[in-house]
Amino acid sequence: MSGPPAAVRGALWMGGALLSFSAMAIAVRELLHSMGNFEILFLRSLVSLLLLLAVLPRLGLGRLKTRRFGLHALRSVLHLGGQYAWVYAIAMLPLATVFAIEFTMPVWTALLAIPLLGERLNRGRIVMLVLGLAGILVILRPGFGVLQPAALVMLAGSFAYALTMIATKPLSREDSAFAVIFYMAVVQLPLALVPALPQWVAPTLADLPWIVVVGTAGLTAHLCLARAVRIADATLVVPIDFLRLPLIAVVGAIFYGEKIEFYIMLGAAIIFAGTWYSIRRESRRFPAG
Repeated sequence: MSGPPAAVRGALWMGGALLSFSAMAIAVRELLHSMGNFEILFLRSLVSLLLLLAVLPRLGLGRLKTRRFGLHALRSVLHLGGQYAWVYAIAMLPLATVFAIEFTMPVWTALLAIPLLGERLNRGRIVMLVLGLAGILVILRPGFGVLQPAALVMLAGSFAYALTMIATKPLSREDSAFAVIFYMAVVQLPLALVPALPQWVAPTLADLPWIVVVGTAGLTAHLCLARAVRIADATLVVPIDFLRLPLIAVVGAIFYGEKIEFYIMLGAAIIFAGTWYSIRRESRRFPAG
């Protein structure tokens, strides 16, 4: 008996990614009440590494094979920078604003892929870049009020995430996805610990569930996203990923009393439209199979 269609399985994996990203944001927001940004990042890496070490004997050491540890280290540093910006922004901005700005990552990735990976700028990517810029302007609305510094920090974080994606592409040709995540946790653990120590706060029993959530959700988000992209077309995955925004907006409104801003939703929708157009155009040029 055959299982559900690939589109259904891909959608289910994306649903897992949505829940994981949202759970991680809530856990970070809760932990920020009692500890600093770098301590949260250290604890996330610690929990993730312990979980990875627990399953490593079943997978075998062969999964960790790499000839490009230097690139792994660079990718991990860039990802840590993006994570720090994300945690900082969560402390300062409504959750929906953070997620909306994060959606600029595909725009920066497409732009960076031209000089760094030698990819060409076609019409689909030009549309994505133009609409991406327009969406950023709608979200930030310069000249229509006080521009939040945290929004610019998150924009820089999204740029760091894009560099991470650029670094992931050559690594994925030779190394396993498990190796990429494993070395990320190994490298980020000491990098987050050193700046966390001067302001270290001993976690309480009330913090422990959130610490487990932030470390576990960080892993499951990457796993679910990777599985969804492998199983289903990007034209299905990207629209479902966009549902993160209304989901986290509702969470922010219910649990933190945050307003659902029209311009945040509009700007994110404009960015999504450009990304969707580009992916649709690419899928027609290079159909799967």
